[in-house]
Amino acid sequence: MKKLGLGVLGLGEGRSIISAGVSSDLWRVALLCDVNEELGRERCAEFGLSAFTTSYDAMLADPAVDVVGIYTPDHLHAEHVIRALRAGKHVICTKPFIDHLGRAREVLDAVRTSGRHVMVGQSSRFFAPFTRQREHFDAGGFGRLITVEAYYHADHRWFLKKPWARKAEFKWLYGCISHPADLVRWYLPEIEEVTGYASLSDNGRDLGLAHPDTFHFVLKAVDGRIARVSGSYSSPTVPESRDSNMSCILRCADGASQADYFDLRYAWRQGGRSCVETFQDQDDYYFRFGGHSHHAGEYQNYIEHFARSLASGAAPRPDAAEGIVTVALMQAMEEASNTGRPVRVRDLLLRFGLADLPAG
Repeated sequence: MKKLGLGVLGLGEGRSIISAGVSSDLWRVALLCDVNEELGRERCAEFGLSAFTTSYDAMLADPAVDVVGIYTPDHLHAEHVIRALRAGKHVICTKPFIDHLGRAREVLDAVRTSGRHVMVGQSSRFFAPFTRQREHFDAGGFGRLITVEAYYHADHRWFLKKPWARKAEFKWLYGCISHPADLVRWYLPEIEEVTGYASLSDNGRDLGLAHPDTFHFVLKAVDGRIARVSGSYSSPTVPESRDSNMSCILRCADGASQADYFDLRYAWRQGGRSCVETFQDQDDYYFRFGGHSHHAGEYQNYIEHFARSLASGAAPRPDAAEGIVTVALMQAMEEASNTGRPVRVRDLLLRFGLADLPAG
């Protein structure tokens, strides 16, 4: 299988995919790009690379780059994705795929006319406990799903040291709630309606955050099943020995399971049996630097999924359409919290000319 040439745009958040690319037998890191030349030199030295540019146009013109990995601030994703597709490149874009539906139709049109593949880097799907949970559920022993609860709570006050994180364009709703929201849509893709609330904590306000950092939402699927999503990002967390900062709980007719991010833990009960599985022997694979702040193993898993999908002629998932419907779900959350009223996801898709997208 021929190695794919990876170009990485955005070298702060892109650090993990660089690590994934240089560690994978399916990829070669062809070029790094960032407006910060000093950061570019730092990443080249860190990973033993030499090809760096401050020009996105130069990256897009480079024939050695087959796929562009986009890890720029959220509000720039749509523009960067469209430009990469128009240049004939495949795209891997970190979540959230885009931060508003305003350019969603333009993105989808660019995907269609380019003939290239786009995958949204919803990394949690590719993390061992969540992958195991999905495989176990798909085996059928748990029975029909009753409800999903997903949350992501983290003390991300350190992140607000980045100047762009305190700008009006940055929203935790899209940057972090996109994780548990995607986990819910993995099991209940057809979310019909959202209700809930968001607030800005005193901690977040004191640090200059412009938008809410605390969220609780209830989601209803078209078949009436319900789910819950929550997150908080400017306060201390419960010790890891007691709770995980990210978790997905499935409650089904014949069993239940919970996948936890920290401690690489998966617990389940089914047919009178219960078990706690751990993947702690893989800690060094998933968390390679910066403590647990960079989870490069998930990135390696999803870029290898992308490469194998292309080699087999399959479309990598989640694709652009799925990523945009997840953005519609988060935008519905935002509107529900602003208005205090339930918001229908389908209404948002219709409003932005996306009626052709399936609810799931």
